[in-house]
Amino acid sequence: MNQVILIGRLTKDPEVKNTQSGKAVCSFTVAVDRKFKSKDGDRQADFISCVAWEQRATLLGQYFQKGSKIGIIGNIQTRDYKDKDDKKVYVTEIIVDQIEFIDRKSDGDSKPEQSPKAQPVIDEDYPLPFDL
Repeated sequence: MNQVILIGRLTKDPEVKNTQSGKAVCSFTVAVDRKFKSKDGDRQADFISCVAWEQRATLLGQYFQKGSKIGIIGNIQTRDYKDKDDKKVYVTEIIVDQIEFIDRKSDGDSKPEQSPKAQPVIDEDYPLPFDL
């Protein structure tokens, strides 16, 4: 079994790109707090690389920003490639299957940020309640 559940915050605004075949993809990093603090009393975090495709990628780009708290369910995937110096690079990342809104940050104004009426968990077989 290969399943990962994360709750954390986005480290930067998500950037959605399109592959040559036109599929939306979004690579992003989630900062996930560790259960314990360091000797100095500081909270430690792990920075987890994630990849979302198609509807989930588009959703991230439209409704999430740096600092947004997000819930993710996915699976760990490893891959490798050769860099420009012909050196083999290994990558471990989470392939996102589901996304959930945990909370929404306001842009500093007094009214809450607009969001869809339903804040669904998004997966392949779940129709969105709004157009992307």
